[in-house]
Amino acid sequence: MRRALALLACVLIVAVAAGCGAKKDVLRPGSEQSFTVMLDYFPNADHAPIYAAQANGDFKAVGLDVKIRQPADPSAPIKQVAAGRVDLAISYEPEVLRARSSGLRVVAVGALVHGPLTSIISLPRGHVNSRSDLRGKTVGTAGIDYQTAYLDSILARQNVPKSSVKVRNVGFNLVPALVSGKVDAILGGFWNYEAIDLAQRHKNPKVIRIEQAGVPNYDELVCVANADALDREGPLIRRFMQALARGQHQLARNPAAGVHALVSANRDLDPKLQAASVRVTLPRFAPPRGHPYGWLDPKQWGKFGEWMQGNGLTNRGAAGASTNRFLPGQGLP
Repeated sequence: MRRALALLACVLIVAVAAGCGAKKDVLRPGSEQSFTVMLDYFPNADHAPIYAAQANGDFKAVGLDVKIRQPADPSAPIKQVAAGRVDLAISYEPEVLRARSSGLRVVAVGALVHGPLTSIISLPRGHVNSRSDLRGKTVGTAGIDYQTAYLDSILARQNVPKSSVKVRNVGFNLVPALVSGKVDAILGGFWNYEAIDLAQRHKNPKVIRIEQAGVPNYDELVCVANADALDREGPLIRRFMQALARGQHQLARNPAAGVHALVSANRDLDPKLQAASVRVTLPRFAPPRGHPYGWLDPKQWGKFGEWMQGNGLTNRGAAGASTNRFLPGQGLP
């Protein structure tokens, strides 16, 4: 998968804020190398830092020729990276934990979007203004087991009997099912995307964020690598994360340019929707204060891993499922 293209003319030195001070990552890549990234879904605003880094030349600057691919289905990326067919996959924290539980040798190496985006979304005619209003309602899901467990946790927190709520598997037709009135609410749409799309269509959506309703905090989108290839691929992963940090920084400074890069690369996207989605997602792209870009909180991963295991979704917790070794400024002498 690797091939040399051209020698870099100079040494790249990038200062990256980490902890209370700043460290310098000194990269001396001898060649520009091919590096393939598979997205979790069709390109959209959640991937804006990647496209910003690509458009800004940040990947080239660290000696990577990054190829961005999109999957045939959302379950493919982790399988592809586990098989060594791509260098990095974009996926979800619960998918990483479930993949490891099934024996796949994968590990999260950085967060792209911190915190859940998955939410409960309803329209005014559904009369779901709070968690307790779910009693007697029909909730559409994509049929994903851990999202059904999200709903169970939310209902339990509000003392709403599971038997009083009808769950309907609508696949990935969440928004059509909601708009057509087939369901009263959906669980699985993103508050930063589907909810904004509905608002721009003057549907007046109501959003309940799951981490505020009884589901432990987790990282919605993460960068996933092959655990068995870390010794070999680690330096390349560090370069990628460093360039991605620069892309995120430039996106925060100039969101319009980042949206332009995204839409230019994917002409089917609605610029108005992407701009609004990027704007509200910017805080979730940034790392927690005092930590490097892409930081994965071990305590948060541990707590969410316990929740997954406690709900019978995995056969083990989150130990070894994430690492911060390859983030900008981390693990340096």
